Amino acid sequence: MDRQLFMKRCLELALQGRGKVAPNPMVGALLEYRGQIIAEGFHAAYGSAHAEVNCFDAVPPERRHLIPDSTLYVSLEPCAHYGKTPPCALRIVKERPKKVIVCNEDPFPAVDGKGLQIVEGAGIETETGLLADQGLWLNRRFFCFHTLHRPYIILKWAQTREGFFAPVNRTRHQMSNSHSLQLLHRWRTEESAIMVGTKTAASDNPQLTARLWEGRQPLRIVIDRKLALDGDLRIFDGSANTWILNEIKNGSVEKNTFLQLDFSNPITGQLMHHLRQEGVQSLMVEGGADLLQRFIADGLWDEARIFETAHSLDEGVAAPQLSKAVHAFSADIGTDRLHVYTHRDSRFPYVQEMEL
Repeated sequence: MDRQLFMKRCLELALQGRGKVAPNPMVGALLEYRGQIIAEGFHAAYGSAHAEVNCFDAVPPERRHLIPDSTLYVSLEPCAHYGKTPPCALRIVKERPKKVIVCNEDPFPAVDGKGLQIVEGAGIETETGLLADQGLWLNRRFFCFHTLHRPYIILKWAQTREGFFAPVNRTRHQMSNSHSLQLLHRWRTEESAIMVGTKTAASDNPQLTARLWEGRQPLRIVIDRKLALDGDLRIFDGSANTWILNEIKNGSVEKNTFLQLDFSNPITGQLMHHLRQEGVQSLMVEGGADLLQRFIADGLWDEARIFETAHSLDEGVAAPQLSKAVHAFSADIGTDRLHVYTHRDSRFPYVQEMEL
């Protein structure tokens, strides 16, 4: 019996909740009886039943008598608290499988070992740490938020093969192909917030929404220190919640929230504080070059996704330069080449063959 194979299946199941369950983690579960899977489940949407509950509910009536002789595999420690749903640990105690094997323990303060204690207290054997690195990568946003107390930060940009980020005059220049653009929109549905700087907002006039992929719209964040950006820019169109970082005022107008920061000090740390307070678990920084380099210089990045495009520029704005970067993998996206890096000191290193 390949126990790792069963846990890999749990991780595959968990991925089906990608972009739908935050701020909860992605979780998959299955029941194994004598080397065969008799039921599976995953957390499908925030506020809905958790993986363990869906797994138990999926056991056919004629096979329910097998549960006490089965092993429950689950990719994250069962919850121990009443939230949107009752504690999964209590459901496990009620069903009484002979053993529970967990990929990762849950650092969320309301769980943090308590789920395992409930299960063990009922006399059910437990085991943790099976494929732990794969589980950390899968839920790196969740683990980063609850252990480092800040969002997981992804840097994203496109550059030419010559290493240019944009034309010298910074006019809008779409370098990525349509496949890469659709992938970017999928990524936006999977992150809690996305951010651009003043120059990018003014020159590219991005909408920063996931128009090419079905899913949730992230929080938009833009730097507008002097509140000098044109109010007709698409980032202020009210189509998604938007933070405007400035040094003048606080307040809200419909979906636009003005957040006053002290620009005489680094704003990245101040932003992390506000994102933490609002429970924002991930941030994708999309530009421009100066803003991206600021995050790199401050050591505030976990992952970088760089599209190397087929477009060519004789001269232009130099692309950001990563430091302390470890190459994870590269992949062809049509005519573009995607390069993914993780921070050398990351607690959540990329695991080969795991999806983004």
